[in-house]
Amino acid sequence: MDRLKKLWRFLTSPEMILYLVFGVLTTVINIAVFGACYSVLGWPWQAANALAWILAVAFAFFTNKVWVFRSRSFQARVFWRELLGFLAARLLSLGVDYACLWFLIDLLSWNGLLAKITDNVIVVAINYLLSKLVIFRKK
Repeated sequence: MDRLKKLWRFLTSPEMILYLVFGVLTTVINIAVFGACYSVLGWPWQAANALAWILAVAFAFFTNKVWVFRSRSFQARVFWRELLGFLAARLLSLGVDYACLWFLIDLLSWNGLLAKITDNVIVVAINYLLSKLVIFRKK
């Protein structure tokens, strides 16, 4: 029962709720840009994914920094450490993102938008763990 209470407190903590809200918004940006570029404009999925990633990562960095993990310092040293750490972590998850899309679209012939939505579940989990444990950790 204690484990369930701990899990409930974690899932309903302000940090987790904010992460979920901004995570959903980041995911919407990612999927909407990907969908517009891939399905509407006819871009290759690789290019559509690159633009979607850039816009989503920019949004995610500032919302995670300021509201989710409450890292309010904009001193150059702190800001650059967080930004570079965030980008490094997101590049790692971008590799997972491209691998998933390649597997689902190119190998399994899934619909591109369905593949992007599916792969975002994995990427969001990786991004949370890296942000919480590495980038915006409390000292």
